[in-house]
Amino acid sequence: MEENAVRAKSFAFALHIMEVYRKLARQKEFVISRQLLRAGTSVGANIEEALAAESRKDFVHKMAVASKEARETLYWLRLLQASGWVKLDLEKSLKLSDELVKLLTAIVKTTGRVPSN
Repeated sequence: MEENAVRAKSFAFALHIMEVYRKLARQKEFVISRQLLRAGTSVGANIEEALAAESRKDFVHKMAVASKEARETLYWLRLLQASGWVKLDLEKSLKLSDELVKLLTAIVKTTGRVPSN
């Protein structure tokens, strides 16, 4: 069975975010890091739900939620980077998050269109 690309990408992203969370916790950053962990791991969970959708509308809705969670993750990463609260290079995390946002946005836009007759 062929692996779904967005499923694989979101799973790898969740693992990456878990590692970032661990590094943030070592630097005693507990508040924003928990928000980051919640949002970053939620992306893949919503994609899993989308892949088991009962209809096209349900699929689009779940993928849209995943896209919103990816955007929230990007927000927390940008906030951590700009604040200087922690000493951690977040460039890779920002890039991965941005790529996921673009991918999910494209999926939602493409799938959400109703074909014309």
